[in-house]
Amino acid sequence: MQRKLYTILGTVGIFVAFVALIMLLGSLRPKPQPEEPVITPPTVFYQTTQPRQVTLDVAAQGEVRPRTDIVLTAQVSGRVVATSDAFVDGGAFEEGDLLVKIEDADYRFAVTSAHARVAQAEENLKREQAEATLAERDYAELGRSDDPSDLALRKPQLAQAKAAYEAALADYRAAQLNLDRTEIRAPFKGRVRQRIAGEGQFVAPGSQLGQIFSTHVAEIRLPLTDADLAKLGISIAFVETEEQKGPPVHLSGEIAGRVHHWTGRVARTDGALDPSTRQISAITVVDDPYGAGSDNGVPLAIGLYVDAIIEGKPFDKAIVLPRSALYGRDVVYVIGKDNKLAKRVVEIVSSSKDTITIASGLAAGERVAISPLRGADDGSEVVPVDPNAPETPTTAGGEPTVTAAGDTL
Repeated sequence: MQRKLYTILGTVGIFVAFVALIMLLGSLRPKPQPEEPVITPPTVFYQTTQPRQVTLDVAAQGEVRPRTDIVLTAQVSGRVVATSDAFVDGGAFEEGDLLVKIEDADYRFAVTSAHARVAQAEENLKREQAEATLAERDYAELGRSDDPSDLALRKPQLAQAKAAYEAALADYRAAQLNLDRTEIRAPFKGRVRQRIAGEGQFVAPGSQLGQIFSTHVAEIRLPLTDADLAKLGISIAFVETEEQKGPPVHLSGEIAGRVHHWTGRVARTDGALDPSTRQISAITVVDDPYGAGSDNGVPLAIGLYVDAIIEGKPFDKAIVLPRSALYGRDVVYVIGKDNKLAKRVVEIVSSSKDTITIASGLAAGERVAISPLRGADDGSEVVPVDPNAPETPTTAGGEPTVTAAGDTL
């Protein structure tokens, strides 16, 4: 029993001695001294500004339409006795070509009758002129001092004869005009969109004969935004002149499985915005789309849907930056020589998903921050890094090695 007690006391003694040793070693360990935390400036990628000439093209789409598209109508009544071989759906004709002929027998008779009345009225007028001359001579031979009356000189009869002659002449011209209207001729060079009347059909004044359109000029309405107008350098209600031609337009469309190209120009813009879309249309014109304006014989067909690239206004000293450099609507940050940020308000003339184009607000050779800046403001210090420079050595934490001046090593 006594031996067992000695064993327990020995074990307890050893444990107490071990604890005492640990406490002694802990008291001998040096205490850490408090230090102020060191805040290092954030590393920021930058791009050096390089002004260059930039042309901001505008892409749009539209449908080709004729400038002149009319319904051909009859001005006189009668039976259609002949039509031109070109007066069919899709037919081509030249200006002045006879398209439709209406029976003219009645109108030729009316012209003959009117011509006879003109001859009769002319004879009556000559007789009254002779009678008036004779009356004036007879009155002079009487030697009277008072003025003769108009009736004595047969002036009313002469005026009536003149009026009758002019009325007969007007009837003759009207009859001749109706006779001429029995021949419906093409008012311009163009194509037939749809033929409505054919041979043997009776038509009345105002009856539709067909629908035709001019191939002299084709037009394409291209919807534009206000930003697009700024790129093109034109305004609302723009109309081209000899001194100021509209911007060139490059058109492309697919016909028979192949893409063809045509060239036009912006001739004018609408005078008001579309209230539903808040856009404005630029009217592009292509001269002689079925002839000289075609693509190696392939015409710019009416009704074709085309893609358009409008050549924009050239900016001589524009600066293109990544979109990540933009903060808000028009703010970028410039890194000064002291590696501090400076806020700049710039004029942005174009923006896309990846880039922005700046027309003013920056000078050549400035460093613009292109990294995300969280909480940065004017005067904030940063560590600028050129992403296009050769790979720089880094610290164990992966950051570029920085000298005291803040430059990368």
